[in-house]
Amino acid sequence: MSKKYKLKIRNREVPKKINADLKSRMEKIIIIDFGSQVTKLIARRIRELKVYSEILTLKDLKNLKSFDTIKGIILSGGPSTVTKKSYAKIPREIFLKNIPILGICYGLQLLAKEFGGVIDSIKSNREFGRATLFKRKNSLLIKNYINSKNKTVWMSHQDAVIRLPKGFKIIASTKESKLTIIENIDKKIYGVQFHPEVTHTDNGSKIFSNFVFLICKIKDKWQIDSEKKRLINEVKSKVKNDKVICALSGGVDSSVVALLINKAIKKKLVCIMVNTGLMRKNEFKFTYKIFKKKYKLNVKLINASKLYFRKLKNISDPEKKRKIIGELFIRIFEKEAKKDKGIKYLAQGTLYPDIIESRSATGSRSSKIKSHHNVGGLPKKMNLKLVEPLKEFFKDEVRTLGKSLSLVDSIKNRHPFPGPGLAIRIIGKVTPEKVKILQEADDIFIKELIKHKLYDKIWQAYVALLPMRTVGVMGDSRTYEYTCLLRSVISDDGMTADYFNFSKSFLDEISNKIVNGVPGINRVVYDITSKPPSTIELE
Repeated sequence: MSKKYKLKIRNREVPKKINADLKSRMEKIIIIDFGSQVTKLIARRIRELKVYSEILTLKDLKNLKSFDTIKGIILSGGPSTVTKKSYAKIPREIFLKNIPILGICYGLQLLAKEFGGVIDSIKSNREFGRATLFKRKNSLLIKNYINSKNKTVWMSHQDAVIRLPKGFKIIASTKESKLTIIENIDKKIYGVQFHPEVTHTDNGSKIFSNFVFLICKIKDKWQIDSEKKRLINEVKSKVKNDKVICALSGGVDSSVVALLINKAIKKKLVCIMVNTGLMRKNEFKFTYKIFKKKYKLNVKLINASKLYFRKLKNISDPEKKRKIIGELFIRIFEKEAKKDKGIKYLAQGTLYPDIIESRSATGSRSSKIKSHHNVGGLPKKMNLKLVEPLKEFFKDEVRTLGKSLSLVDSIKNRHPFPGPGLAIRIIGKVTPEKVKILQEADDIFIKELIKHKLYDKIWQAYVALLPMRTVGVMGDSRTYEYTCLLRSVISDDGMTADYFNFSKSFLDEISNKIVNGVPGINRVVYDITSKPPSTIELE
């Protein structure tokens, strides 16, 4: 091969085509998070187009050293308002980089404000819910989006742009919002007042597709199953000759991490299953057999249930529960690591949503949703370094990775289960008695879902124990027992969700089986709240 067609990278010669493929894979769209509860959906919509996307906070943006691989920037919605003297904004130099920018909701208002437009809070301009969008001018952003029929879009704003910035044009409007889509072709800046990322907007993905492919001119090269090799190599590069202990719970996330790291370092991996006393019924026995016998992993069991119950005694606040569990989680693994001086790393199944929900987008306390035990719940000082190969991925992407690693369907397709376990499904104080009651009720519910072939139709289902006892009558005698809540949702990615619509006959049957089969429960209720406004878990 002639020198003309070779490039040197770290003393290794690679063909230009391979180098181009590597560069293309690294090209990405970044989303600047201004605190919207659906920012993660923007990242999902971009990744569905086979383009890598990443969510950054304003702090992340300021610390960004290079923009070389960034082909487009999306500004999310958020609770801030540009009508105040102080508001969240991006550095002005970003606009000089000639990178296409798309603002959504607050992002649109911010762009309009930065370029001299006028924004105001006017009651007559408030729009919450569905609105009809009609075209004013042609634009690449709405190419093949608004044709003969107008589109239904989802609005959620009380501020509105009332005067267009100089150099911008109106592309589309709604009845209440004249400046619903605007653009400045010369500056490559676009803005939409509605939320194309939510399913309530008709074919909102087309807006993202046009922005990514027609305006940013990025190629659809990114695929989750092709990431396996990269992740394995990254683990090898990071860990080198050190050993790793992996927190293996038996859920899809930790299982995929264990199999990935095993392929990277094999004999230098020690998987530890900690019995916190807060897992589902028979969880450990089932998982241990699979990973020990089928995958031949080095798995060690630790029973720490008494320790967890002691530390959680009289704790009702959900954030305190998460912090306590996160602290114990790390300390147990540090103790195990001391038994082998070669262990320097702790591997966790942390996902992208865990990280986003556990941090504040704008620095305000209000934009942080909750502390995940393996992110915001971790102690500040740790003796182990973290290995989190899945921290860039969403749940459905992890399932795809699991399939490429030959993970058994019984684990790969398992419903999500929270790291803190049943502690956050017992509202209020956690006791061994309550855990036992909840385990039995949850076991009945899940088995009935499988029996009726409903399990795979549902994103997540579980039973929670409410912090109250109610009066009942059983066998002509008065009872005073707990109420349990059934939660079952459908979702594409867990970012938004709606409750599953069970038949009356199924609800009758499951209520009867739980009340008759679980001493301690005499009432069953079903949660019919969507996300938002609620979250999927109760705590």
